Amino acid sequence: MKTTRFMATALLVVGSSIAMQAAQAQAVGIHRTDLLKQDISVPGREAVQVRVDFDSGAFAPKHSHPGEEVAFVLEGTLEYQLGDQPPVTLKAGDSLFIPSGTAHSARNVGTGKAAELATYIVKKGAPLAVPSK
Repeated sequence: MKTTRFMATALLVVGSSIAMQAAQAQAVGIHRTDLLKQDISVPGREAVQVRVDFDSGAFAPKHSHPGEEVAFVLEGTLEYQLGDQPPVTLKAGDSLFIPSGTAHSARNVGTGKAAELATYIVKKGAPLAVPSK
């Protein structure tokens, strides 16, 4: 019985470690700063605002959100790809609406760092981002 518990615990720790390393590997060069998380007047929804900084050449692989996202480019040049649509390139001052559940990616295509202000209206308690295949 103790051996079974030990093995189960060991597998859980190893599995968690591998999952954490994989998540960190996907986010190389991407730095998120949580700014706001607030319930809104729509039951079961919340507003989340995040600053996302992209190192030169950084890539955020395809993912989706359980609600809408409005991305505003603060600095640099970012290329977004939504679903199967052609990529769109935005510069500082440009914004983009991303519908709920739409798989999308973002890449810093400028010569230096880039940053966006991402505002989400999402299902409360759901993971903010879900990796896409």
